[in-house]
Amino acid sequence: MTPERPQTAAQAPIGIFDSGFGGLTVARAVMDQLPNEDIVYLGDTARSPYGEQPIADVREFTLECLDHLVGLGVKALVIACNSGSAATLRDARERYDVPVIEVILPAARRAVATTRNGRIGVICTEATAHSMAYDDAFAVAPGVELFTAACPKFVPYVEAGITGGPELLAAAEDYLAPLRAAGIDTLVLGCTHYPLLTGVLSVVLGDGVSLVSSAAACADSVYSELSADGLTHNEPREARHTFLTTGNPESFSRLGRRLIPELITDVVQFSEPSSPRGTAVGRAWT
Repeated sequence: MTPERPQTAAQAPIGIFDSGFGGLTVARAVMDQLPNEDIVYLGDTARSPYGEQPIADVREFTLECLDHLVGLGVKALVIACNSGSAATLRDARERYDVPVIEVILPAARRAVATTRNGRIGVICTEATAHSMAYDDAFAVAPGVELFTAACPKFVPYVEAGITGGPELLAAAEDYLAPLRAAGIDTLVLGCTHYPLLTGVLSVVLGDGVSLVSSAAACADSVYSELSADGLTHNEPREARHTFLTTGNPESFSRLGRRLIPELITDVVQFSEPSSPRGTAVGRAWT
């Protein structure tokens, strides 16, 4: 059904988009910082992972999903997908008349504030690495050397529910070896799936390397921007969280609950992914 429009912009939900499950780390961080806010989360699990796909396809898929969220009347869009952010951020900010918050620049700012020796590593998907979006984000930071490693196996591990074990550890050691050799002291987790791998990453890198979560940094930006624009609920209330997926709702719910317990409630089928805008579904936002 089509949600009723709220009486004021502040009453509308926050729309969070990701290619799959990784954006749930952003959703959790946003819920922690803004517990009174309604959230609509859309995961394009039927077409994930985005990281191995051509950037033109990532752009098309991301804009289709963002169009749908805007059609539901959200007051802000959160692109909780590094590949999607790299492919569409400029287009999205020109296309929509609501605030658009992404994950790349907030993480870069936090990493610059965190580093002690100016040697920063980024791990990300191949699509994000090829876009050079993090290179652009760090370009204005003086005295920073950036070292990037694409980690294509990480997202499939997470989406299979695997966050530990010898195979994952071996993959992490392989991916991170050049960054360790470069002497980084700060690592940006440039994919919102990667906060679920902080255990294995910390084992490989040791305590001397600070991990910067793009999910947490993004949530900080959501809080700051909505507060500055007067778009937050100021009174305690019971927030409503709706989860949409282009894939199988039962599979989304099962894996989402395994990865982030107590976050997932009902999951709704969004539409066939071939549909440009989909069918508006969700609750009434009043």
